[in-house]
Order: sequence, then C-alpha cells, then structure tokens
Amino acid sequence: MPPTSKLRIHFVTEDDPLYVIKFFETFFACYPRDTFHIIGISIQKPFNEAKVATARRILSFYGILDFARLTSRVTFQKLRKRSISRLAREEGIALVPTRSVNDPAFVRRIRLSEPDVIVSVAAPEIFKDDILGSARLGCINVHSGRLPAYRGMMPTFWQMRFGESHATVTAHEMNAAIDSGAVLGTREYPIREHDSLDRVINGTKRQAACLIIGVLKELASGTSRAQPLDMKSASYYPFPSRVDARSFRERGHRLL
Repeated sequence: MPPTSKLRIHFVTEDDPLYVIKFFETFFACYPRDTFHIIGISIQKPFNEAKVATARRILSFYGILDFARLTSRVTFQKLRKRSISRLAREEGIALVPTRSVNDPAFVRRIRLSEPDVIVSVAAPEIFKDDILGSARLGCINVHSGRLPAYRGMMPTFWQMRFGESHATVTAHEMNAAIDSGAVLGTREYPIREHDSLDRVINGTKRQAACLIIGVLKELASGTSRAQPLDMKSASYYPFPSRVDARSFRERGHRLL
C-alpha cells in the first residue's frame, strides 16, 4: 500500500448493545484517522438466528434471574438509543446491511468498495471462500480466547471455567476453518480468583479494540508478521449450557 494512502477497512459484527459495543466505543475513540479509512460496517443479528431462538439460548445459560437482569440492561441501552449502528452514523460510517456475509450480492458490493481488509468482531456466521477473498489483504478476526486451545463460542467463559489466570485476546487471519488462521497479535486481561463474566467480557472487548488498532497499523505499514497455529493442541467449545454455567458458579465466579 502506498505510504500516502489509508488502510480501507470494512467491519462485520453483531448487534450487541452491551458488550460488542464496548469494542467500537474504544476503537472509534482511539483509531488513527490519518491512517485508517473505515469504509463500512455490516451489523447482523446475534447468532444469526431469530430473536426467540436467541432468547431461549440466553435464558437457558443465564437462568431466570440473570436473564431478567440482562434483559433490563438491554432495554435501558435501547431507551438511551445506544447501539453500534448509531455509533457508526455518528462517525459518518456507511451501514452495509446483509442477512449473510456469504450472499453473492453482498460479496459483489464489498468487492466494489475495494476494502484492504475486513475485520470480524463477533460476526455470527462462518465466512466462506468468496467473502474471505474479497479484500486485498484478506479478513481478520478478533477472538477473546487463546488459540488454538479455546476455539469456538464464548471463549471468555471457557477460560474462566477452566481456571485460567487471564483471558487471551487474539487477532488472527481468517480461513475456511474456524479460529485456525495465523495469529497476528495477542493481549491478556487478568481474571480474578472470584470474578464475573460480565467484567471480563467488558475488559476483553476494550483490549480487543486496542489490539486490532495495533494489528491494523502493522498491516498498513507492511510490518505484520503472522504466526501459524499448531493445530495439534486445538480444542473447540460450543455455546455453554446450563450445566456449564453451574460449574462456572461452583468455581466462585458469577455471570453478572
């Protein structure tokens, strides 16, 4: 990339007014506007599923009391009209809607916008070959877990569940296999002996924003050095169940 040009970035994320929004609040407050040009953002439904299905999933995991508390927080944020889409509009960033990042029409639109890089922040679906190949420098993902040990969903939860002393936030290249691309950078966030998932997720989202800024600066300057993963030690974790949440609490942690 010529030294006088800006890195053209497109974000793909999910509509989350509680946690993922913390990433964008931090990123928009700190990113170098003389180096980065955010050309668009696509915001999808959480888990890329119907609201009823998401509500059932969250209720099963959190339980009735924490589910009610979480719902009240979401309602409060909506009353405040705080959302990722509003942050984007305040920044003058184009909203590029899509039901699927793998939809051919969406891929064509992205190609026409000529991004240098696509950044996935909690994007709710697997990127297939067409979208992976639509940006000049490819796609990168920010994952709130150490790779390849904590591939999959809710890595912050699983790191706390298994007694890690810190949560590792990882920026990595995206390829056809989930959470298996070469690592571009990491940051750590401490986990207390008795902690809350809420606190650690908030902290890792802010750390993730700072990490991505650094990684994108290296991509822009041509100094990025990707480190391939050794998949021999890989593990994959699904969205945690009610039983997993019980084990989590037995360690002395809280969800909220």
